[in-house]
Amino acid sequence: MSKNNNPVEQLLKEKPYILLDGALATELERHGSHLDDPLWSARVLVEEPEQIHRVHADYFKIGADCAITSSYQASVAGFSSRGIKEEDAIELMKQTVYLAQQARTETEQAAGHALIAGSIGPYGAYLSDGSEYIGHYGVDDAQLEAFHRPRLKALIAAGADVLAFETIPSLQEAEVLFRLLEAFPEQSAWLAFSLRDATHISEGTTLAECIDALGDHPQLAAIGANCFPASIATAFITGLKRLTDVPIIVYPNSGEHYDPVSKTWSGDTACTAFEDIAPEWYAAGARLIGGCCRTTPEQIERIQQKVTFI
Repeated sequence: MSKNNNPVEQLLKEKPYILLDGALATELERHGSHLDDPLWSARVLVEEPEQIHRVHADYFKIGADCAITSSYQASVAGFSSRGIKEEDAIELMKQTVYLAQQARTETEQAAGHALIAGSIGPYGAYLSDGSEYIGHYGVDDAQLEAFHRPRLKALIAAGADVLAFETIPSLQEAEVLFRLLEAFPEQSAWLAFSLRDATHISEGTTLAECIDALGDHPQLAAIGANCFPASIATAFITGLKRLTDVPIIVYPNSGEHYDPVSKTWSGDTACTAFEDIAPEWYAAGARLIGGCCRTTPEQIERIQQKVTFI
């Protein structure tokens, strides 16, 4: 794949870092959408697409360089459980890209050269049992390929600038995703793992093993983690930077703790002050920085307004 087809690399030639958006699903909840559904934010895609457009626009208006689509938990299998036919499920997944593109177009002056990242969440998110934070699914490569292939095809066909393989808990699943991506040699993707701690992904594999397996893949646009405590971000980035020259991406959660079994949050309701600690992440080597669950446009805006890395 030509490096000219890596939009992350191109944007980092223009900017010292890429400001990602923040939470989508929890922001939808804040606006009144109900996500107590196995489809999670994909339920809103079916019933309230205008709400998704609104959240994307909110992030672009405050200067985000990248919107991550609402397809994290969208899949043919998941929609099928709601009685939605495969061809309609494919169109719904494409719609996640179109909604973000429309928001970008409408806020073009603020967004600049903003990217649309097509979200591919893990197989465990479809199971809706918290296993995206464990990674032991008991399925083989062929099953993972069958699950993920139509998702990649739909998001790429809709025009996603880059794919976001995110909250990936296992090296097996990451390798399957990049093997599928090779069928689309002009497309690039970032890889964001879920973490057990600062040196291991959720299933227990070390970061070093992950880099050995995928760090030189020509379609890898960035590597890092999301949906993890911000308190370990600096240590994670520092360790990862020793292993790779690939741009590092981090978008942690707020300061609250998530229980994947009860699907509830506890602890401090105030988000970690990312604008105070994001300079540490940049200094350690992160070049794509944003927020995941429970973060808000206001918080991302404070990074954009207060943090400079020049």
